[in-house]
Amino acid sequence: MYYIGIDLGTSSVKMLLMDERGSVEGMVSKEYPISFPKPGWSEQNPEDWLEAVVCGVKELVGADDDSADGCEEYHYTDIARQVAGISFGGQMHGLVVLDENDEVIRPAILWNDSRTASECEYLNETIGKEKLSEYTANIAFAGFTAPKILWLKKNEPDNFKKIKKIMLPKDYIAYKLTGVFSTDVSDASGMLLFDVKNRTWSQEMIDICGITRQQLPQIFESYQCIGTLDTSYAAKMRIPASIKVAAGAGDNAAAAIGTGTVTDGRCNISLGTSGTIFISSSSFGVDENNALHSFAHGDGTYHLMGCMLSAASCNKWWMEDILNTKEFSKEQENITDDKLGRNHVYFLPYLMGERSPHNDPMARATFTGITMDTSRSDMTQAVLEGVAFAIRDSFEVAKKLGMNITNATLCGGGAKSPLWRKIIANVLNVDINIPQVEEGPSMGAAMLAMVAAGAYPSVKAAADAICRVSETVKPDAQIAERYEEKYRNFTGIYPSLKSVFKLIN
Repeated sequence: MYYIGIDLGTSSVKMLLMDERGSVEGMVSKEYPISFPKPGWSEQNPEDWLEAVVCGVKELVGADDDSADGCEEYHYTDIARQVAGISFGGQMHGLVVLDENDEVIRPAILWNDSRTASECEYLNETIGKEKLSEYTANIAFAGFTAPKILWLKKNEPDNFKKIKKIMLPKDYIAYKLTGVFSTDVSDASGMLLFDVKNRTWSQEMIDICGITRQQLPQIFESYQCIGTLDTSYAAKMRIPASIKVAAGAGDNAAAAIGTGTVTDGRCNISLGTSGTIFISSSSFGVDENNALHSFAHGDGTYHLMGCMLSAASCNKWWMEDILNTKEFSKEQENITDDKLGRNHVYFLPYLMGERSPHNDPMARATFTGITMDTSRSDMTQAVLEGVAFAIRDSFEVAKKLGMNITNATLCGGGAKSPLWRKIIANVLNVDINIPQVEEGPSMGAAMLAMVAAGAYPSVKAAADAICRVSETVKPDAQIAERYEEKYRNFTGIYPSLKSVFKLIN
């Protein structure tokens, strides 16, 4: 049988067709527009997502556009007949609002929209971070959903009054495809409306936002079946209406499932444009400073997540914009093992401010320790090391909560660098596993569909069967010891410059 994973991203939707053994049989990507009506605003039309998904699924199963719209079996391709389940991974935090006729009231406000500064200040300072953490296990960030609701209430009161349903981006797709008003625990965790510990809506936050429980969706575990396909949409996509639909997960949780990060103390590091440090946990825990997000995981447990705003983008900036080269590997050739942990140059990777663990939008990137004998490769090495040190900052927070991390999976564009893999393994002093197949949230979504359809009894069982490691990078005791001292030096730089960053912004 086949399973479809849908990754509803910010610029495009990626759809994957996979069998229960983990073999990827097909992939389709469809782009859609994003609008920036004002500086700092970021919006999309949810109907564009839906159109892209319908067209993409039809293409994924090899349906002919000229085939009939009826859903009789003889119209299906051989692939379509074998599809047993569908699920989603999706961009988190976005606000989608529908009226009493199920029509979209206004464009969706996305995760990277920054219009809610005053609402976040109200939540964090007036309501208070301690109360927010008590209610939701998290504090307010501009990207979260609750501040967007408060913004809508204040700035578009007529639209606010029309709201019948509040949902997240992937859940809009699930609602249109099934008619079930649902969300999952991992995506709901990023709304600042969800009591993460008890996996239910927070009545306190509902009251603060001036909404009702009836306006929020039913909550499911990510792997639970929420229903089957609406017959009209099944016909449009040329697939059987009997297909099971799983609730799905937020993009980070779905991606973590796709790398097998589903048991206690497992960690997934994503070195993309931004960076995420995702640590799974069998028990609920909150950092007292809220340096890491505390969310429910898609496997039925919990996770801590740190988000770096600049990760692999730091190396891209240094190589392409400063050194004016695209030969990344050539620039790293002179950085040999004997130089690791001996660099006198340090780099703070805060090109766009920083979220975890500092939550400081005014933080800036710096080189520190440059002398007359500093070389080009020293500075290249410092960039790679600076990102690794910043990842360790989030690791240290998790360790203080009692989490024992012995290995981590590394994915994303930065993971392609053998040198960077080695640096990260030694800075963290843990084994670094490179996944054999890396397809991000769409792979995790397909695995959730497998569980919902009964192919596996649990998310862990699916991960054990499907997720494989192609290479393991082990730390070197001597290099790791040298990096221990360098990391301690690194931790003193940001606090020393924090007041300077305020002056120069």
